[in-house]
Amino acid sequence: QVRVVESGGDLVQPGGSLRLSCAASGRFVSINDMGWHRQAPGKQREMVARIDSGSYTNYADAVQGRFTISRDNAKNTVYLQMNSLEPEDTAVYYCYARVFELVFGTRDYWGQGTQVTVSS
Repeated sequence: QVRVVESGGDLVQPGGSLRLSCAASGRFVSINDMGWHRQAPGKQREMVARIDSGSYTNYADAVQGRFTISRDNAKNTVYLQMNSLEPEDTAVYYCYARVFELVFGTRDYWGQGTQVTVSS
């Protein structure tokens, strides 16, 4: 079984910063992609950022230049540094890990989500 656990969500003022963390644990051979999606109230879930095993990154246009994704392969952990936060960034942020398992092959595992609220 693979577990993905996020942390770091909080209430922050507009213009502020926040750092989310996400750790994957369990039985797997390797982790390919890791990344973050978010879902705001009344909206569909959307991709925020992703990083592959070679540290190649992709960002949504809405966060480009403000958010930075990074990973620590030794810790099976991915981070999302969020700067210049806006009220529109308010959402539940979900982390995923795309892992390779001997029995099941490649599968995506998701965390439970962490709430980020940007408000004065």
